[in-house]
Amino acid sequence: MSDSPLVLVSNRGPVTFQPDGSVRRGTGGLVTALIGLASHREVTWVASAMTDEDVEAAERHGDKPFPVQAPDGDEYHVKLVASDPDAYDRFYNIIANPMLWFIQHYLWDLSNAPDIRRNETEAFEFGYNAVNEDLARAVIDEIEGVERPVVMVHDYHLYTLPGLVRRVRPDAFLHHFVHIPWSQSDSWRVLPSMMRREIYAGILSSDIIGFHTRSYRRNFLQCCEDLMALEVDHEAGVVHCDGREVWVRAYPLPIDSHAVQAVARRDRTRQFEDELLRRRRDHLILRVDRADLSKNVLRGFSAFDVFLEQHPEFRERVTFIAQLMPSRTDVPEYAEYLERIEAVVAVVNHRHGSPDWMPIQLKLRDDLEEAVAAYKHYDVLMVNAMFDGMNLVAKEGPMVNERAGVSILSENTGAHEELGEYSLSVNPFDIQELADSIHAALTMPVHERKRRLDGLKSIVTARDPGDWIDDQLADIRKKELADRSAALGGT
Repeated sequence: MSDSPLVLVSNRGPVTFQPDGSVRRGTGGLVTALIGLASHREVTWVASAMTDEDVEAAERHGDKPFPVQAPDGDEYHVKLVASDPDAYDRFYNIIANPMLWFIQHYLWDLSNAPDIRRNETEAFEFGYNAVNEDLARAVIDEIEGVERPVVMVHDYHLYTLPGLVRRVRPDAFLHHFVHIPWSQSDSWRVLPSMMRREIYAGILSSDIIGFHTRSYRRNFLQCCEDLMALEVDHEAGVVHCDGREVWVRAYPLPIDSHAVQAVARRDRTRQFEDELLRRRRDHLILRVDRADLSKNVLRGFSAFDVFLEQHPEFRERVTFIAQLMPSRTDVPEYAEYLERIEAVVAVVNHRHGSPDWMPIQLKLRDDLEEAVAAYKHYDVLMVNAMFDGMNLVAKEGPMVNERAGVSILSENTGAHEELGEYSLSVNPFDIQELADSIHAALTMPVHERKRRLDGLKSIVTARDPGDWIDDQLADIRKKELADRSAALGGT
């Protein structure tokens, strides 16, 4: 592989500049994963300017890459790209979220939505494609003069970018990793055929396409056959497209277990821990999530309601802490979902609560130390997402838990392929099964709880983000060699 620095491209970068002049670390699992890559080797990180202050920082540096130090002390070489605000709004709030996100998480109620009209098709052309073009231009500028550059593109925001780069730099090695589920063929038929063709042609301009799980890889290969009529080798994981071989691979994302343990030892974490223990009942159920429709929060609360109804002996003995980070509140579906969450919590607390006991504690905030303090002391960790690319909470919680806590894990999370054996596996739509699993977890013998937690910890600690990156870099090297030998054989 080329010794030149990697160019990393994502919508959200490692940091955002704040109005008070401070720098805040970017949020989300994608940023967490890519920070591991950026600290693993020399990288120029190209990302959208997310705030007015990001735009100012980019202008101050002449729209060139510049070093920036994150609050954790790590330094990154970033290139922030400003798009037209109206184009970015259409890109993010009409196409990426909700359109693509809803398709890939099976969230559309197809009898009612979406209605695709000129507003959506123009949002794709003048929003989604426009922002992809802005970032593609920045990448092309960055790799100018570099022989056989390597560009790693990330996630559903940037499906058309690889095709734009390939057109200008056919010699570039393009790797695209998708951090969310890849849904089955029929779900993609929601999109007009023009949009669908552009998206698939864009991502298939990559040399390697990566997913978290084997099932998402399988779905993608099937989509290439069903929707694009391409020749696919399912066993080898190869799509034949435009005279090229595109490798399709699964790279399950690990967590940095040492980093999670370091957070668990922080003074601020211990302060939250002291407060939690002071108020703790006999049992603690925990969920830590974004308030996203795909996370299935409402059914989790409904199952807890059923559990309390069917097992009154647990009343006043168990608390359900739900730490939820409000998400995409400018998308109407998300704002409404947050209102429904608050309403269901009020109903459950009114139905089962007492003057000195509130069954559900809802915390609408993103606070890492507070979450890790709760990780240490849960009896049950609930991860019941309808569909999830990976779900890092399912890996972080067991890593620091000190109470032989039991994981309840949806079979539709990416993490289930690795962790299902030692979790209580649930169908995320079966509220009664989830209620039964809460009871099973809270009444499980200690030795069985400990066996399961030890099993989860052994899997979570077997690999780290460095291994995830190394696996991808090794495949990039193999693919480059295979392409080179094929070219020599053809001359």
